[in-house]
Amino acid sequence: MRKIPILLVTSFLIFACSNDDNASDSEPQLMDQSANTDTGEPFPCENGMAGIYPCNGLDLVGRVNLADMDAGRGNDIWGWTDSASGKEYAIMGLDNGTAFIDISDPNNMRYLGKLPTATVSSGWRDIKVYQDHAFVVSEASGHGMQIFDLTRLRTISNPPQTFDADASYDGFGNAHNIVINEDTGFAYVVGTDRGDAFNGGAHFINIQDPKNPVGAGGYGDNGYSHDAQVVTYNGPDADYTGREIYIGSNENVVIIADVTDKENPTNISSVSYPNRAYTHQGWFSEDQQYFILGDEVDEIDFGFNTRTLLFDFTDLDNPVLHDSYAGPTTAIDHNGYVKGNEYFLSNYTAGVRILDISGIADKSISETHFFDTFTSSNGPQFSGVWSVYPYFESGNIIVSDINSGLFVIKKSN
Repeated sequence: MRKIPILLVTSFLIFACSNDDNASDSEPQLMDQSANTDTGEPFPCENGMAGIYPCNGLDLVGRVNLADMDAGRGNDIWGWTDSASGKEYAIMGLDNGTAFIDISDPNNMRYLGKLPTATVSSGWRDIKVYQDHAFVVSEASGHGMQIFDLTRLRTISNPPQTFDADASYDGFGNAHNIVINEDTGFAYVVGTDRGDAFNGGAHFINIQDPKNPVGAGGYGDNGYSHDAQVVTYNGPDADYTGREIYIGSNENVVIIADVTDKENPTNISSVSYPNRAYTHQGWFSEDQQYFILGDEVDEIDFGFNTRTLLFDFTDLDNPVLHDSYAGPTTAIDHNGYVKGNEYFLSNYTAGVRILDISGIADKSISETHFFDTFTSSNGPQFSGVWSVYPYFESGNIIVSDINSGLFVIKKSN
């Protein structure tokens, strides 16, 4: 078994709130310091610990440090499974580019290389995958969208390499996030400049031919979207069956729009909630009846434990707040994703938390697993886990940590 070299990772992160629209009013950053040392070996979760990491029911499979990827800070993460080989790859956003890691052999994870940022470095980068291509956006000024053919990773014999993009799209400059509806082959770039044609809302891009993206309009009637999900709707509201539905987390409200007709997107409804601070990101339950939302700053502003908001979207014209769940710590919630009856929450200093949402209709939510990558604190700080990707068939769960890099974890046997 090849070990990842022992490294001491120390990151001093100092990020200030900004009123500059080019920063998309991204989430405020606080000063923090983290120091973790790890060999990269697999560690089972035993007696509440996996090596140096607190855990419950999640083993450490392996990890790759930021220093291994020649980066100072991590951010987003997504995954790709090669349909030809079945190999699994982690795609991790870094301050200075996008890293590609072959995680298919947990005893010999391979950092294959990096696609450098298109312009300058930035602490914010986001990636999604469609038809064996990665689509990358960033808050970096003038960055646009990079497109990378992931099948190139099949033949990397001398890693790490520095890659170039296969194509790019410059219909916008900076962006906070990208959403892709794989059913339709459209990308939705959000969190762009507030003064652009769509007010920082959504840019529609046809990516059905991945290397030849074509702008297809946009939607900005509800202003800036920090994050979004777009689905081909098959939920309980028969009025919208088969329509392409956009759910935007728009800083102080959740908006629902019909974007089926790209030339004529229409607003459906919106919903807010008490003790609102920053409406950040959310995800549908698999039956598309409930929408699970994180407000990123409410733990700071109101002193809550981690608060997860649950909306009933049975009637898209009349969404309502259904319930809220309070976690066991005061850590801030970030991105969350649903797989089956579980909600995988990236919880900054409290790591990854898995919630059982099978009882959501009865307002019965419970935490079943966790893995804490940030060992020095569970407080409301912008450090630790940025995002989580739980969709590999192997059961591998990939995690991006701002301070420490990539973690691969898995449910204990």
